[in-house]
Amino acid sequence: MKSKLFTTLILVFLVVISASAQELRCNVTVSARGIKGANQNLFRTMQSDLYEFMNNRKWTDHVYSYDEKIKCNILIRLDEQISADEFKGSIQVQLTRPIFNSSYTSTVLNIKDNDFHCNYVEFQTLEFNETSNRDNLTNILAYYAYVILGFDYDTFSPEGGTEYFQKAQAIVNNSQNAREKGWKAFESERNRYWLVENVLNKSYSSFRSAMYTYHRLGLDVMSDRVEEGRANIAESLRDIQKVFRRRPSTYILQMFFDAKSDELVKVFSKSYPDERNRVLAILNEVDPSNGSKYEKIEESEGL
Repeated sequence: MKSKLFTTLILVFLVVISASAQELRCNVTVSARGIKGANQNLFRTMQSDLYEFMNNRKWTDHVYSYDEKIKCNILIRLDEQISADEFKGSIQVQLTRPIFNSSYTSTVLNIKDNDFHCNYVEFQTLEFNETSNRDNLTNILAYYAYVILGFDYDTFSPEGGTEYFQKAQAIVNNSQNAREKGWKAFESERNRYWLVENVLNKSYSSFRSAMYTYHRLGLDVMSDRVEEGRANIAESLRDIQKVFRRRPSTYILQMFFDAKSDELVKVFSKSYPDERNRVLAILNEVDPSNGSKYEKIEESEGL
């Protein structure tokens, strides 16, 4: 009797460990309101399947507790139904990161990919193969899972996400013969190909330095040492400036400011005048499209 009880407890323990091992807490939403007359039950099933794929698959060799899981959001908008099981639309991917010793969470990524094209058959098991491009749907999801992991790890240690960016790049390489768009260099300057190319390109290594300095030495420090943390964030912008001066149209720069422009206003609105002026000079050079936002920094009273 005791032996059976012990065995049962071990099994329960292993189930609990397994359940907490996955890395992502990914909220998945599938919207097909743009497709008139569509079977909405199909898309509810699709949403459930994609949720299971992202959250119940083990993406790394590391063990995460529930509280350590990486919070992210995926919003898929389906605009066109080409056939009974083929769809086109967009996918938006957001990654947030908790900030040390605070209740604040920072947006690390906010990407919208308009080249979402997939086949989905209700109740058919979603399969992902790292060495083939058989299923564009799971290739896209796995690609963004690795991108999420790569950026999250980069914010905690210098270039800590390299392994996961390389896995995302492997998916890109395997998808070069895919008929669907989003994987090839010549299709666009801002797509899945260029995202990982930019991140892993040594010419733009200052970007990854900036991601670490901004989050780990900047935001994480601000809860205890505001001025030091803010100064490090200002320093990270110099690294962003280096990338801009090397190639102004680099995709990762757009990604950075899509995620960070509002936060930068909050961080530097309470800065010292000389620091504000230095930061504004950089921001107006490297991100002129958000110039009206950054005017709020200049208008603030500061310290």
